[in-house]
Amino acid sequence: MTDHDNIIDIPSLQWYPGHMRKAERLVKENLKLVDVVVELLDARIPMSSANPILREIIGGKPRVIVLNKADLADETATRAWVKHFAEQGVTAVPVDAVKGRGVKELVQAIAKCAKPKTDKLVQHGAKARAARCMILGIPNVGKSSLINRLSGGAKTKVENRPGVTRAKQWIRLGAQLELLDMPGILWPKFEDQQAALHLAFTGAINDNVYDVSSVVLLLLDTLRIKSPSDLKERYRLDEELTSGLELLEIIGRNRGCLRAGGKIDYEKAEQIVLTDFRSGRLGRVILDVLPSAPDTSECGKGNSENDDKRNRERISSR
Repeated sequence: MTDHDNIIDIPSLQWYPGHMRKAERLVKENLKLVDVVVELLDARIPMSSANPILREIIGGKPRVIVLNKADLADETATRAWVKHFAEQGVTAVPVDAVKGRGVKELVQAIAKCAKPKTDKLVQHGAKARAARCMILGIPNVGKSSLINRLSGGAKTKVENRPGVTRAKQWIRLGAQLELLDMPGILWPKFEDQQAALHLAFTGAINDNVYDVSSVVLLLLDTLRIKSPSDLKERYRLDEELTSGLELLEIIGRNRGCLRAGGKIDYEKAEQIVLTDFRSGRLGRVILDVLPSAPDTSECGKGNSENDDKRNRERISSR
């Protein structure tokens, strides 16, 4: 357990609404209908956003990984993750579903992955058909945005609230692809506390189910190591980047988040930080570390025990 875990009880981020169980059953029931599984990951957290339950359900079904929101992730690190997946025999395609970058390459990758199955069907006398794909991923990773981009229009409702789910729906894309969109699924328990924290950072977990104040402090502590120059530029910081709490106070003052008497409106400052990070205004970063490259930085290791105690006391005194 790191010092950061003393600030926020990360295991409390257990969120598995009842409709998630229904979604899991839908995936199991419909897996046989598709040739390829398209798994969407958040390019900023390729490991943390990979649902281990999905891996168990998919089994040996051919799979293509989409590293969505690649426009928010570091390009060099993304290329390293693509190589990492390739070494595991899985094609990964960086995509910006909002602007459409990488979508053409994704369609080609899906068709190539499905070809052995579709060719086999033709050899056995079946009529040639489009590749059939199931699109899976955790909530708020961008499935609807990707499908809308693939279909050339907003044919599915884009819902930006994590945990809001829908029934399955097929989307036909001419003769080339047939897509089966499935509801997002979170796993029932976060064994990896750091992964849970990364999911909170990126908005995959509803902000209403955890202590936002603690998460924002940890996010700032992470970013002052990962992208200090972006923090300084965005918030016009001249001071040395120290603890997350001190950063939040400076940001609050600089952005005019003040209440009567000149006291800092922490809640308003926290929302500014979360919105800026999730929209890419605090730099293009990848929070997860490649399995083959152990993290030797101080990111995620927290401050001293005294700093942690001081942070907790000041949070509770707001």
